[in-house]
Amino acid sequence: MKAILVAFALTVLCSPALSGAESVAVEANDSIASFLGKHTGQVVELRLKSGDKFAGKIAMVGATVVHLSQLTGQDFFDAVIDVKDVSAVIVRARQK
Repeated sequence: MKAILVAFALTVLCSPALSGAESVAVEANDSIASFLGKHTGQVVELRLKSGDKFAGKIAMVGATVVHLSQLTGQDFFDAVIDVKDVSAVIVRARQK
């Protein structure tokens, strides 16, 4: 899991597409849960180990679950996802 987080951090921080953009801060000791916690209230896309994708606003991050509200394309639905099942977090890092 740490290898995935490190690869994600390197991809985000070294991407030329993000030059001049607001950067995403990833600490060396971050976990998926701590990274999600720092982005509470922000819209993200979670990629799960199963291949499923969920996009929505992070409402709450607990010890073992993340609560996504306002799911994209699924009005009136929320999701509660086991943090251990998350393989990647996609965060908007720049404006158009």
